[in-house]
Amino acid sequence: MILEIVSPEAKLFSAEVTSVTLPGVDGSFQILNNHAPIVSILAKGIVKITASNFAFAKEVANKFTKLDAQNYTLAINSGTIEMKDNKVIILAD
Repeated sequence: MILEIVSPEAKLFSAEVTSVTLPGVDGSFQILNNHAPIVSILAKGIVKITASNFAFAKEVANKFTKLDAQNYTLAINSGTIEMKDNKVIILAD
C-alpha cells in the first residue's frame, strides 16, 4: 500500500509500506495492505511505519526515528487519516 504523510509545512513521506500503526483517539490501531476504507482522527502519539526500504527528503529526515532497517517512527501532536483504494494519507500536525 502507499503511505503519504503531509504536515502543514511539507510532504514528509511518500512510499510503499507494509504497515502503519497509528495513535487513534480511542487507542492505537494498525493498517495493513488492502485494509477496508477508513477515516479517523489521530491523537498525540507515535506513528510507526514498516517498509522494506525508506527514502526521506534531507530536510525532513530528522523528524523520523529509526528503530531498525524496516521500522521508523514519527511523533505527531494530532492529525487525520484516510485509507482508500490501498492508499493511506495522514494529515499530521
